[in-house]
Amino acid sequence: MLDQHAFDAVAAAKLPGLEYILPRLSRIANHSVLWGGVAGTLALTSRPRMRRAALRGAIAIGLASPLANLVGKQTFRRSRPLIELFTPSARPLSPRAGVTLIPSIRSPWRLPTSPSFPSGHSASAAAFATAVAMEAPAAVAVPVGVTAGAVAFSRIYTGAHYPGDVLAGLALGTVAGLGTRLLWPTMPGPASSRWSKPVEALRGVSEDGEGVVVVVNPGAGGNNDVTRVLKERLPAAEVIEADGDLETTLKDAAGRAAVLGACGGDGTIRAAAAAALEQRVPLLVIPGGTLNHFARALGLETVADAVAAYRSGCVARVDVGRAGDEIFLNTASFGAYTELVQRRERLEGRLGKWPALAVAAVRVLRHTEPTDVYVDGRRRRVWFAFIGNCRYGARGVAPTWRERLDDGVLDIRLIGAKRHISRSRAVAALLLGHLRLMPDYSAWSAGKLELKGGHGALRLTRDGEVGASEGNVIVSKAPAALAVFVPSKTTSRIH
Repeated sequence: MLDQHAFDAVAAAKLPGLEYILPRLSRIANHSVLWGGVAGTLALTSRPRMRRAALRGAIAIGLASPLANLVGKQTFRRSRPLIELFTPSARPLSPRAGVTLIPSIRSPWRLPTSPSFPSGHSASAAAFATAVAMEAPAAVAVPVGVTAGAVAFSRIYTGAHYPGDVLAGLALGTVAGLGTRLLWPTMPGPASSRWSKPVEALRGVSEDGEGVVVVVNPGAGGNNDVTRVLKERLPAAEVIEADGDLETTLKDAAGRAAVLGACGGDGTIRAAAAAALEQRVPLLVIPGGTLNHFARALGLETVADAVAAYRSGCVARVDVGRAGDEIFLNTASFGAYTELVQRRERLEGRLGKWPALAVAAVRVLRHTEPTDVYVDGRRRRVWFAFIGNCRYGARGVAPTWRERLDDGVLDIRLIGAKRHISRSRAVAALLLGHLRLMPDYSAWSAGKLELKGGHGALRLTRDGEVGASEGNVIVSKAPAALAVFVPSKTTSRIH
């Protein structure tokens, strides 16, 4: 039998040093403890890609482990390899028929007695490594993949599995890892945008930050550490910690800057973009908030990424959305989402952002009613409505990522209340993304949209900032209006 011959060949192999390492690696991988530790380490980093990799890896193991251990093993019920442990001083002259000799140093612990096919350790290892590779950079994905391969090999080397068991587990785990995309789409690369000549950004500035004025918003995630890093890496730049009116501080900074930098969340970056547009200076986006949607669309995840983008001199032009007198870079919205944001803001000072969001969602489910609004002159009752600055690729009503930042259109998605839809069903559709099954879901693209509140002022959220607008509100686009720094690695995607 080919499987038995391959197993015997591995048993006969002498790999100095690995007799101590592989058995312990195999034991640490019991119950996916090893992968839980790796996931925890990734989750503790400040990089969104690492946190996504950790979560996707956990989901993949959650799919692969039951399939291997509860379905596969119970279906095939293959027996474990027949082995006999020996020490070098007491090696049998001739092993019993069908029994493979394994040095006792390779299996210092009791071998499992559950069915052998497929290998659950291998399935979990492959699932985790595949999922991590879909999100994390090669510097992280490659070591995780090598470790997963070592765990799979250790199951043969210690005599716990036949090679066929391990190969089946690896195949199952890989499919489970890839299958996570059906539940949660992977984050694409940076959105492409229109190329702008580097000289536009570099005039009057230098690599050490001369001519750059950076405003840090401490309330949006900026802190003394961010300020210290910026002063170390851009020593000639002027770094200001906003302690009063943020918009006034940004306007003053833009008035004397060759490059305006802003560190904070999406609301801070929106205000900075307005100041940069008014003074016609390029914007250096420095992620410092909780979600940083716009920074991530540009390919910027950390302060170091932003500094590298500035030093590269790569500048792109992106579209800007306008809702009345205010701009937005990601989305404008109205309906129950606006109520959710307002409730969260009232609670987050006491509870923190994420607990406040959870409590706000429960209260919205209990109390909020659909919003009456005229959309392009047509009266509608709306549960949720999002207007994206450029087309979004996510399936749900709440957009998450874009392929381009300069396509000149608005991406409009809403759940209406033309037919009876419960609050819980509307929120479930919002969260799960299965909106095409809703009886009153609409999605379309346009260059302009006219809105008017059915009962007075219309409350609009622009990049997470809530405001009220009286009368007609024209939502439109300013194509390629804003110059922003982007990483040099994205220049191949810029047109």
